[in-house]
Amino acid sequence: MALDHTASGVYVIAPTPFHDDGRVDEASTDRMTDFFMEAGATGITVLGVMGEAPKLDQAEALSIATRMIKRASIPIVVGVSAPGFAAMRALARGSMDAGAAGVMIAPPNTLRTDDQIVTYYRQAVEAIGADVPFVLQDYPLLFQVQMTPGVIKRIVTDNPSCVMLKAEDWPGLEKISTLRAWQAEGSLRPISILCGNGGLFIDFEVERGADGAMTGYAFPDMLVEVVGKLQAGQRDSAHDLFDAHLPLIRYEQQFGLGLAVRKYVMKRRGIIASDAQRKPGGMLSAKAVAEVEYLLGRLAQHDPRAKV
Repeated sequence: MALDHTASGVYVIAPTPFHDDGRVDEASTDRMTDFFMEAGATGITVLGVMGEAPKLDQAEALSIATRMIKRASIPIVVGVSAPGFAAMRALARGSMDAGAAGVMIAPPNTLRTDDQIVTYYRQAVEAIGADVPFVLQDYPLLFQVQMTPGVIKRIVTDNPSCVMLKAEDWPGLEKISTLRAWQAEGSLRPISILCGNGGLFIDFEVERGADGAMTGYAFPDMLVEVVGKLQAGQRDSAHDLFDAHLPLIRYEQQFGLGLAVRKYVMKRRGIIASDAQRKPGGMLSAKAVAEVEYLLGRLAQHDPRAKV
């Protein structure tokens, strides 16, 4: 199931389930993997930003990735971003040996110029091997690295193993349109474009040419349904469903709080046993919990999946 430019649908960003004491919860990891497949996900991405990857040691990271790879019958992409190439290579090669479909690489926040960005990805490919399909993660709001469409084009052109862009610039709709226009005219080879940002703009991103989503949300089954409706041309129906979830999606977008919200709702849905984050990490206040419950109650009037 090697990742390639035809990837589409929804690749769910998986959080890492922990017990209340911070140990990795393997039973919840299995249950979550099963849920994502039952929800219709076409793939799963582990050890991403919302997977608390920096809080895991190398052995834990590879163990979690391997466990999900072995359990899933859909492609698994493993986030391998690391401060140095040695650690990146170890996790990338270990994950691919276990059966991963590909890896995802985010830029370090020290990159400032276009040439620095392009050089970094060339060196990353040299480190992990040109035989490893990789996802280029473009998330300037978090990583503070600005990738213009031209830079993305250079990286894709220079590295045949770059098969997907995880697009989560904000605003990023024009960037998607530009890349697809270059592809249509033949100046850019085809790549998959899956979008992040918690699905906040997925309704219009797909209409601009994105192939789907690579993101997390407490209702990934809704994202699967919305993407399917958009790809089938059911525009109004897709927007109606998306709009019903938008208040909760917006609440999840709060920096520093979003993962706590997502894990809380996933616990309420019975997907994971605990909403604990590994330290440093916070829990929702009583007031925040009340607000999330209010949003769930309102959402349940339109989507029975929210009747937790």
